[in-house]
Amino acid sequence: MQPVPGSVRLKVEQRVFTVGRRELSEGSDYFRALFASGMRESGQEEMVLPLLAARGFALTVRVLAGERPALSGEEEIGDAAECAAFLQAKPLSQHMVHCISPGNCALMLQAAAVYGLPELLHASALYIRDLHPDVRQELSYLAQDQLDYIESLSPSALVAMTTHSPSPQHLQDHSRTICYLDEADNVWRDLTWLPDPASTSLAGITVMDNNIYIVGGVDGVSKRVVPTNFCYNTDRDSWSEFPCGQHLRHNVALSGQDGSLIAIGGVCKGKVVATVERFHVASNSWSSVAPLPRPGEGVACTRAMGRTFVCLWFPMETTDIYEYGTQGDEWSLVTTLRRQQSYGHCMVSHVDNLYVMRNGPADDFLRCFIDCYSLTRDQWSSLSGYYVNSKGALFTATVRGDRVFTVNRMLTLVYHIQGDRWKPVKEAAGFPRSGSTHSFLLRLPKRRLATRHTTMNE
Repeated sequence: MQPVPGSVRLKVEQRVFTVGRRELSEGSDYFRALFASGMRESGQEEMVLPLLAARGFALTVRVLAGERPALSGEEEIGDAAECAAFLQAKPLSQHMVHCISPGNCALMLQAAAVYGLPELLHASALYIRDLHPDVRQELSYLAQDQLDYIESLSPSALVAMTTHSPSPQHLQDHSRTICYLDEADNVWRDLTWLPDPASTSLAGITVMDNNIYIVGGVDGVSKRVVPTNFCYNTDRDSWSEFPCGQHLRHNVALSGQDGSLIAIGGVCKGKVVATVERFHVASNSWSSVAPLPRPGEGVACTRAMGRTFVCLWFPMETTDIYEYGTQGDEWSLVTTLRRQQSYGHCMVSHVDNLYVMRNGPADDFLRCFIDCYSLTRDQWSSLSGYYVNSKGALFTATVRGDRVFTVNRMLTLVYHIQGDRWKPVKEAAGFPRSGSTHSFLLRLPKRRLATRHTTMNE
């Protein structure tokens, strides 16, 4: 059989793969250099790849084609790491980072150490660092240098803020503090103050590269959009400003990926819009990208396996989940769920699962029902029972490792993700501020944690 034009036949062990040259060149530094070398092999229509495992190369081909296969088991992870290193296939190594889970993080770390994948090694170590202490103790079989490296890293801290309009004062207003939960002492401690002109009211807030970004907050009941956006650099403990997009909007959803922010939907001049804009951090500039399939404000948004997902609720009993594809700059419908609800309030992810939280049904807003969508199995399931903390409804949730932190004013309730349910494991101090709460994770430098002793006051 003649090879497909523009393709090459590659024999790996006893299997033969026909893959496009452009696909290989764009996704692998090894093939890019080979095809540009001018050597005899560069023009061959067939070649043999010795030493690599067919299973690992099959995974490589799928990832280069845009698929996101799940990874499990020591041999599969080892084969994938070997191909990522030998072929210098960055998309594959990045996909492995996105596939790190409580069940495979130690295997990922060991494979990264064997095959020299520093990005995967670091990400695996960070993930292990965030797991609760009992699990870390069970990983004592890791090499001592690996354990030392894990312990040298800062764990993720739970951080929270509430809604604030710009402050006319020039003195620090303690109610405008952003705080982190000191889990050892079970107290919230001050991290930083919002700049006076900054607003978190109806703003898009996200964390990217361990920095906080705030976009589209409003000032007062007139909902005038604040004409400046703000970034908090965690390592430097400092704030900076960056420009607004082409369309001033509030109640936007904000997501960060690959060095860019994506501002999704919102309200512009009193009208709910489908506008989506991307902010390129390196160039400090905005550009328009593909709009949402339909207008939406306060859109629930999360990232899973390196992918961006949003929930669009319309009509009230319908939940559509869309994914934004950066390569094709397009939104694609992933799945639809129909459930009776009063309204939905957020979506979080854990490994390859998306959890959609909703209040209801009817006027029973203190009860929270959770539906889970598995990206791998393309299947919906409902978590058994319903979830409610004794002090009020679940309005914000943050996932760290295999734990979920739900925060409100009265308490922080921590769940352990176990199969088809979230099991409550402990309660911690609530975030004592009025208004809607935003929660997220930051890695605070150890040198700063050592010097911060200010406990949050009422």
